[in-house]
Amino acid sequence: MNDSYLVEAFLEAASVERAASDNTLAAYGRDLKDYVGFLAGRGVSLVSAGADDVSDYMASLSRRGYARTSQARRLSAVRQLHKFLYGEGRRPDDPTTTVERPKAHRPLPRTLGMDEVGRLLDGAAARCDEGELSPAAKLRALRLAALLEVLYASGLRVSELVGLPAGAIRGDTRAITVRGKGAKDRLVPIGAKARAAVLAYRAALKATAPSPWLFPAVSDSGHVTRQAFARDLKGLAASLGIAAAKVSPHVIRHAFASHLLSNGADLRVVQELLGHADIGTTQIYTHVLEHRLKALVTDHHPMSER
Repeated sequence: MNDSYLVEAFLEAASVERAASDNTLAAYGRDLKDYVGFLAGRGVSLVSAGADDVSDYMASLSRRGYARTSQARRLSAVRQLHKFLYGEGRRPDDPTTTVERPKAHRPLPRTLGMDEVGRLLDGAAARCDEGELSPAAKLRALRLAALLEVLYASGLRVSELVGLPAGAIRGDTRAITVRGKGAKDRLVPIGAKARAAVLAYRAALKATAPSPWLFPAVSDSGHVTRQAFARDLKGLAASLGIAAAKVSPHVIRHAFASHLLSNGADLRVVQELLGHADIGTTQIYTHVLEHRLKALVTDHHPMSER
């Protein structure tokens, strides 16, 4: 039984049993034709191919310049084909079980330098002191300053930040308990400057109706929305000559993590503060550690070139 027949049998099963679309079937067909052609060039069939053949095929895709996403799609098709052949008794094993999926490239997170974050914090504070602001504009300026100070001080997710309860930060608060993803609680320190910004904002709220939220607003949720905060933050950046496209609440969170690491914080501590369940997620910031380690070697190793 030739390989073309086996591929056709797989495609028919995918169509009937899984209701695969015509586009999906066409993509499978193209990918598997390339795989079968590769095996034929090695004198190997679908029935006799081993794990090394599959691995070598994946390596050939890399050499041919296929993107990691394309490589992963090809491997998915090859795996499903061999799983089908094994399930149908066409071969005694599945050679793809030990073949690793191509790792997707994770771009470095966008972040801001310490000087840029400093300009944002100073600019937000200065806006609060402008004398010609209406009461509503003053309150909005105080809210933005408080949101920004807390975000940079804590590295909270924006959804966690805007959803803080009214009593989360008081005059004696040194840390807050935050419920993050997976309903997991974590303790996040709050510095004096962030605490003062929140208290100034809350003092200006005295005349408004009571709310269960730290940052109340007229919205479906009852608190300031992520979109409103992002809009105000971008407006602040633009007014200070910082490209609005570079700035978002998530970028400030990245800045919190990057700046901690560049100043000597441990990666595990940053993982805990960010609320990452897996250290692998936090490792996107290891480029900061690499730069710091290189600087340490350059500055302190007796044989380093200066």
